[in-house]
Formats: sequence, structure tokens, C-alpha cells
Amino acid sequence: MTFPFEALAACRAELEAEASAGDAQATFPAAGLQRLRQLGVLAAALPRVHGGLGLGTEPHGAAGLLHMLRLVGQGSMALGRVVEGHVNAIRLVCLYGTSAQVARIAQDVHDDALYGLWVTDGATPLRMEQAAGGLMLHGGKAFASAARQATHALVTARAERDTTRMLLVALDEGRTVQAGGAGLAGMRGAGTGQCDLTGMAVLPAAMVGQPGDYLRQPEFSAGAWRGMAVALGGIERLSALLRSQLATRGRAAAPAQQARIGRALIAAETALLWTRRAARMASGQDQVDAGDIAATVNLGRLAVERAGLEVIEQVERGLGLSAFVRGNVVERLVRDLATYLRQPAPDETLCEAAAWFTHRDLPQPDVRP
Repeated sequence: MTFPFEALAACRAELEAEASAGDAQATFPAAGLQRLRQLGVLAAALPRVHGGLGLGTEPHGAAGLLHMLRLVGQGSMALGRVVEGHVNAIRLVCLYGTSAQVARIAQDVHDDALYGLWVTDGATPLRMEQAAGGLMLHGGKAFASAARQATHALVTARAERDTTRMLLVALDEGRTVQAGGAGLAGMRGAGTGQCDLTGMAVLPAAMVGQPGDYLRQPEFSAGAWRGMAVALGGIERLSALLRSQLATRGRAAAPAQQARIGRALIAAETALLWTRRAARMASGQDQVDAGDIAATVNLGRLAVERAGLEVIEQVERGLGLSAFVRGNVVERLVRDLATYLRQPAPDETLCEAAAWFTHRDLPQPDVRP
């Protein structure tokens, strides 16, 4: 069984059209999500033994997951964010959960479940307390992608002695959600919101792994490569639109515009190379130190951010005011990419990676013939 990459690439236009149509009202792209579900995108990350393709959960699947997320990102970075979180939740359960939990999440996904990964605390941090027959949740999560659409979520919650545990929760229709996407400049279709889980009861069997597993290295940092793959798709799409719109206007032959096209192409290829390297390192295909993995992926994350900002600059300078006109898909894509690139603690991430490699070389891939 193989993934239908050609079919996914072919639906880029419909994903893009829905993203643009729903942008003003921050409408979640439900039709696009269903299309991805039909193509097997949501099930692809499951281990092969559970009916998936192992994309992102088995070492051989890193390249396939990169290509899948990249193609989704070309059509809709908002959907790419949702899919990336879904895949991340599956991977964490596969890494730290029990065999029964992996089987449970696989059955849910085959039953059309969408998983969220919600780790940012809201105004009241999410806590779990012992209650009769199980655990009771208090508090909520902020910046939760697909806050209304996710059927399940892997969340982090504080427990005794202020330790942090991961929990699998099933989400009902009556959840309390405050919309957050309408206030964002970009990524408005990702269904971002604040979800209050106060009063939800879960069984102890819902706890995944051990205290502190979510922040365990190198996985915590290495997982950033999946977001890089989605951003790569947006970078590549913007680069393509720069070229096509300049050609349509008969301006592509101007030396200054050719220079902008060249710089955009260099940036897109740089993002691709760093994302490929990060994916390979994070998948464990290269036998290297855990610190090397985390630091390399962190450098890649910053390299992709820099590449994205470079492409945005070339697009805006090359297309001029038309890049700021609502109705031009470029205008929305620039907002989506700029928002998506705003990952936490970029300066700290860069300095930590630089410090790690100050007295040691970056691990080199095996390029022997």
C-alpha cells in the first residue's frame, strides 16, 4: 500500500480556493479536511501493523511524511497545521503510550477521528486532580488548532508536585470553546481557539507515558521538522506565484525581477534541504547524539524561517501593491506564512543550537557512493 501523492497534489487548487473563500470569516475548511481524510492523510501516520503507512511513526516514513505535509501546505497551511498536530499526537502516543493506547488511537482514526495536540495553557492552566473513579480536569488550553473540529486531543496537564503528564481526551460536542482564529492576521482557517476542559472526567488509563515525557529530548525539539515541512509548502507556493504572476504581466524578463525570482528559488531550495536533513535526523536514520539531533533541527527551524521571510520580501517587492490586495491569493498566503513562522523562542533556540555546536561539528550525512 502506498500513499496517493499525485492525487493529493492534484487537489491543491480546491484546498487553496476553500482557504481563500473562508479567510474573511475565519471559516474552518471542512470540505478540505474531508478530502484529505478520503485520501488517507489522517491515517497515513499510523504504524503499518495498525493499518497505516508509518509516515512519521516509523523511520522509513520520514521522507513520505515530509512530502505529504509539504503538499498539504502548498494548498492550505491552515490545514497543514491541523494535520501536523494530528500526526504529532499519533507519534507521541506511539513513542510513549502503551500498546493498548496505540491500538485505541488507531481505531479512532480509522473511525474518522481527528486528533489535536493541545499543549499551550489558557488563562487557567490545565490541571488534573484525583476524583472518585478517575481524574477530574480543571482549566483549559489556548491556541488549540481545530478547537471545535477535533474529536480527540492529546493534552498536557499539571499533576501532583507540578509535574506534567500527557492525557488522551475524547471531546464532546458540548465543549466550551472561545474562538481565537478571527483575531489572527493569518492562519485564520486553522480553527484556533481556547478550549475549557473544566469538569471533564477521564480515567487513569488516559495518561500517556511518564511525567515529563512531552518535554523529553531530542523528541521535543526534533518534532519541529514537521512544522518546517508545512511551511516549506507555503514557501514553494509563494515562489511559484511570484513567477507566474510576473510572467502573466509580462514583467518576468526584467533583470530586477529575475533577480527576485532567483533569490526566491534559492530560499525555497534552502528550506527544502534543511527540512530534509532535519527529517532524516529526527527519524533516527543517522546514528548520532541526541543533542546533535535537537540542535540540528533547531538550526533547520531557523533556516526555514529565514527562507520564508526572504520569499515574502521578494514577493512583496516583486509584485508591488498587488501583493497587498485582498482577492489576490498572494496576500492571504503571505499572512498565513508570516503567522505560521512565528514559532516560540527563536532567539533562545538559535543560541542554544549555536552553543551546542561551538565546540563540535555538525553531524555530516553519509554521502558515500
